[in-house]
Amino acid sequence: MRRLIAFIILSASLLCLEGRNKTCAQTRRGPDSIAVSAIVVGSDTIPSITLRIVEVVDKLPKKFRKQREAWTRLRNAVYVTYPYAKSAARILKDVNSHLATLQDKKAKKKYLAEVENKMKAEFGNKLENLSVYQGKVLMKLINRETGENCYEIIKELKGGFSARMWQTVAFFFGGNLKSEYDAQEDKDIEAIVQEIELYRSSRVYN
Repeated sequence: MRRLIAFIILSASLLCLEGRNKTCAQTRRGPDSIAVSAIVVGSDTIPSITLRIVEVVDKLPKKFRKQREAWTRLRNAVYVTYPYAKSAARILKDVNSHLATLQDKKAKKKYLAEVENKMKAEFGNKLENLSVYQGKVLMKLINRETGENCYEIIKELKGGFSARMWQTVAFFFGGNLKSEYDAQEDKDIEAIVQEIELYRSSRVYN
């Protein structure tokens, strides 16, 4: 705080000196001189400049710093995972549409294996690099986009055993495949999603 006050005083002093130099130069120019406010101290005439009012604030209280950090963390997680959730919704819709055209279980199994391999190739490394926190946000967003939680999706496509197995894995990593999106509870996530959509819309129209 003392450094900030000293900086303001120094800046004001420099402005005063600058104003004084300009006044002297203008006086030498004669009739083109510009009158400025000044105060007389002894035999010296010193330019007087009124600086605009500034508000000096201290550091954010710890409580608000933590809130800002939590918001920044959530915003980053949503920005990273929202595209994956959108892709998951699109892929799931296509998969369900195609499965409806297949009657043979063997054909369905083969098709799902092909889709799984394709998804692993496209998203595998990226999803593996997500943090546990980002994974939790992603599961909520997938539920928002598809209307189903991750457990239901796995059970539907891979069977109950696979769903239970992955639920156990998620539990050990602090997640829950049955996580569901709640508009009230997850209003901060919704606000960030709307921010992303607004940004996308503005880019389309521009």
